Amino acid sequence: MDYFDISMDLSEEDMSMRQVARDFAEEVVRPISRELDVMSPEDVIAEGSPLWTFLRKSYELGYHTILLPEAYGGQGLTPLQIAVIFEEIAWASGGLATLLGASCFPFFIACMTADKRLVEEFVIPFCNCSDGSIRGCWAITEPDHGSDYISSEPFTRDPAIRNNMQATRDGDEWVLNGQKSGWVSGGTIATHALLFCQADQSLGLAGGGICICPLEVEGVSRGKPVRKIGCRDLNQGEIYFDEVRIPDYYMFCDPDFYPEMLDMVLAAANASLGLGTAGMARAAFEEALTYARQRVQGGVPLIEHRSVRQRLFEMFSKVEMCRAFSRAVINLNFNISPPIPEYSLAAKTMCSQLCFEVTSEAMQLLGGYGLTEDGFVEKLFRDARSALIGDGCNEVLQAHGGQMLAEFYPRRQDDLL
Repeated sequence: MDYFDISMDLSEEDMSMRQVARDFAEEVVRPISRELDVMSPEDVIAEGSPLWTFLRKSYELGYHTILLPEAYGGQGLTPLQIAVIFEEIAWASGGLATLLGASCFPFFIACMTADKRLVEEFVIPFCNCSDGSIRGCWAITEPDHGSDYISSEPFTRDPAIRNNMQATRDGDEWVLNGQKSGWVSGGTIATHALLFCQADQSLGLAGGGICICPLEVEGVSRGKPVRKIGCRDLNQGEIYFDEVRIPDYYMFCDPDFYPEMLDMVLAAANASLGLGTAGMARAAFEEALTYARQRVQGGVPLIEHRSVRQRLFEMFSKVEMCRAFSRAVINLNFNISPPIPEYSLAAKTMCSQLCFEVTSEAMQLLGGYGLTEDGFVEKLFRDARSALIGDGCNEVLQAHGGQMLAEFYPRRQDDLL
């Protein structure tokens, strides 16, 4: 469906980019996503899997670099261009869009450090990669620590609370030991990790460090890919670190700057997920609209029934709220430094909740057909349910955002200039 775009700011170049992304999403991403959805987690990442076709073709189009500046070999896109491309890919598959974003994440954050060594060693080779052989992941969640990683409660400074992932300085190196949980997106196939660890135990969870860690070095091993209800096309799995050594400069964030860097990372990740769920919600609405025009009940198409029209319009309104707000947040936080995290948290929590409501209503409108695996809506419903938890469950993100409001709101407009 050639979905209308309410934005009046789209240039000819923007619309051309959107069309290329839309064709790619329809012809490549969605068919591959549906194939992967019915495969075992092991088969999804096996040699010859369609997953590798998706990654190769995505990299060939440069979609792995849409967040990266042109100076380093990225596409150097505007926030609006990033939004329309990511929405189209997520329209086809929220899981594969997330995998593509995770693949980029360590290199995107490395750009923010402005460390020439990290840029030359990691960012530029990633941007030059065109076959999907360099892949990143965001390794933050642990077996014993998930949402408390992003909490602002007093317990985060309790020295009795230890991370599963420990980093110890040894001369001009850091030694890494511990485990990341099965919810690391791309965890069993990534070549590099944006790795969160505990660098100062005396500060508790607040004593964090963030580094880039190649995952093909001695001491790194992987668990089995996780079997789950939604986003089955998104590889996720455990990563283990046993006496892994990295140079000092790979640890680009120490406890002194950790809270600020954590908020910057959250702002980018949650803003992106806001865009992704907007694309998924649009896909569910389109499925429901198409079905309502074709399905005849009571002698007329469903869409001729007043109640169905009302329900479709409510879905449409929620989709457009997701699209407008998620784009506004990307435009804000990709144009200022540091970003304002509460807006990204609001985008993720609001858009994912509305996406779940839209996909649930689409399933209800399709009736029994909405429950079948022959259709696409039941997959969208399962994927949307996963988004309420991914990148921080909504309740904890809302609590964290509320703490920010208590401390910083109202923000001053002059602070952004």
